[in-house]
Amino acid sequence: MAYYNQDELSKMGWKKLGINIKVSTKASIYNYEQIEIGDNSRIDDFCLLSGKIKIGKNVHIAPYCNLAGGEKGIILEDFVGLAYNVHIFTQSDDYSGRTLTNPTIPDKYKDEYKKSILIEKHAIIGTGSIIFPGVILAEGTSIGAMSLIKRRTRPWSIYSGNPAKFIKARSKKLLELEKKFLNE
Repeated sequence: MAYYNQDELSKMGWKKLGINIKVSTKASIYNYEQIEIGDNSRIDDFCLLSGKIKIGKNVHIAPYCNLAGGEKGIILEDFVGLAYNVHIFTQSDDYSGRTLTNPTIPDKYKDEYKKSILIEKHAIIGTGSIIFPGVILAEGTSIGAMSLIKRRTRPWSIYSGNPAKFIKARSKKLLELEKKFLNE
């Protein structure tokens, strides 16, 4: 993968940019002025980021992810991981047929649902999963591949399915490893 160098990144006009950042030259980024990226984070090939987004430290966004922050925003706290093809949406059209839809239509003819999304520290989201507006993934949440997340999760839990359901508790052993890693 080819990544922008630090000089190229600093000229793009990000809201905030940490150190040791890797952003693929094949990623599509819109609204740089609304996007913050913390230290040691990485955005891989063919990702699409737009709108208000805050990325913490040591976050990895794998290829083909779509983060649509819109006006409400997405926050990815430290040590979050998004596997291939994860989609995160802070807004959705009304699919009932009562209103018009899509971005070519003026707001007065639409009824979009818009809510921020928070993905807390150490959450990991499996490939092909979708996160809907208003979701809070609690600290340590693990989401299985191909899952649809429509509601808040419990801390240190594993979820999977469509819609995602609680499977079991998740180990907190990685917190010991985090301490060692940060003390090096």
